[in-house]
Amino acid sequence: MIARFQSGDERAYVELVNRYRDRLTHFVFQFLGEIEQAEDVVQDTMLKLYEKKHYYREIAKFSTWIYTIARNLANTELRKRKRRKTTLLSRMTREERQYEIPAVQPDVGQDIQNEFVAKRIQAAIQDLPEHFKTVIILRDIQELSYDDISNIVGVPLGTVKSRINRARLQLQAELKDLR
Repeated sequence: MIARFQSGDERAYVELVNRYRDRLTHFVFQFLGEIEQAEDVVQDTMLKLYEKKHYYREIAKFSTWIYTIARNLANTELRKRKRRKTTLLSRMTREERQYEIPAVQPDVGQDIQNEFVAKRIQAAIQDLPEHFKTVIILRDIQELSYDDISNIVGVPLGTVKSRINRARLQLQAELKDLR
């Protein structure tokens, strides 16, 4: 199918988009935390896939290549966000910057509790250092193999395993009050 796509078969491209769109959206959402932005990044990924189709070589798995494109675009979006956030903070008064929103603890219903826990986990993942966040999303959420993760992030297999372990330890420490 990839060879057909690279030779200009539009149906092969549509098949690839349909095969990877949802998985990539979920993957990118784990980085950005907003579904609309995740969908935009995945759309950009698919556009870049189409534009750069001749750059893919079979030395790596296709999924590794497309996840790498999506991850790079998600990281670019995060950098843009950080710049916007810094600009917004610099315009705030000292009182506005020191204001804290009080924590809200759900006290009724299992659905509310589950949603609260899911949001806490998502926030804890978002707070991980980038190199930990990437590997934990790829392994524990996307369920990719260690080898695939190693290829996507471009580090040795042992480093991937170490980062996953350390990311899990940080998440456990951050979320210990949820037990």
